[in-house]
Amino acid sequence: MLKAEHITKTYNAGKKIALEDFSIDVPKGSIYGLLGPNGAGKTSFIRIINQITQADSGEIFINGEKLNPSHIRDIGYMPEERGLYKNMSVGDQIIYFGELKGMTKNDAQNEAKKWFDKLHIDQWWKKKLSELSKGMAQKIQFVVTVLHRPHLLILDEPFSGFDPVNANLIKDQILELKNNGTTIILSTHRMESVEQMCDSVALVNHSKKIIDGKVFEVREKFKKNIFGVTLADVNAELFQSFQNKYEIFNLTNENQLLSFDLKNSANQNDILLDLVNIGKVRSFDEKIPSMNEVFINAVGNHS
Repeated sequence: MLKAEHITKTYNAGKKIALEDFSIDVPKGSIYGLLGPNGAGKTSFIRIINQITQADSGEIFINGEKLNPSHIRDIGYMPEERGLYKNMSVGDQIIYFGELKGMTKNDAQNEAKKWFDKLHIDQWWKKKLSELSKGMAQKIQFVVTVLHRPHLLILDEPFSGFDPVNANLIKDQILELKNNGTTIILSTHRMESVEQMCDSVALVNHSKKIIDGKVFEVREKFKKNIFGVTLADVNAELFQSFQNKYEIFNLTNENQLLSFDLKNSANQNDILLDLVNIGKVRSFDEKIPSMNEVFINAVGNHS
């Protein structure tokens, strides 16, 4: 759907590098996580896609076509700094932004009604934005973003300001859009959302892409051969020999169950064979790092 090739962007006459040789490939109908610490270059890339600014070099393609002004109507962008008018009624804003994206007034009203029903906000049409809470205003911003049925949806911290119930409501709507064929770029610091929603990710740090790939594959790259184990009916003598062979830590013994973590690069089947000789294996699982752990480790290693 979207392909960026060797994008470079600088500011202050080339003194500040925002993006350096940045390339990603976002598959159609997927949710693609764009991750990185503050100032890494994510917002600069999003602004280039939206043609708010231009890259110094490199190309962006949408559905194989070089990015051009006609693509604006195919893109929905929800910025982290929200851009609605506080003293304008909700309904008037919906119509205004819909018409900016090429919709007729009637089409914008009909599409808005569907979204207002979905998000349980049908009573807000005549309210001014200044009368709404931050979370309520967030819902209006979301509707404005998706109103024109964009093929590419760019969401920058879409859950900011939401309580858990409404965050889950918006998450469900994003997943439904994806299931209906919308391609979504999700920029967020909420790593649990990345694990729950994203198919693929790219991690940007100091203007460069340092990791990309499918979420599970990225997590796999950072695993450390650590396994969590719970045993019952443990033979103490055999377990002592087992401890001499493996690196054991986080050892607990409660309710006649021995639980611990072990670190070893041996084949999992070989580890299991050793375990069944010293007790009954109640649980055995490899500990794959969370996206939060991946983020911290990757950024720390490239500081």
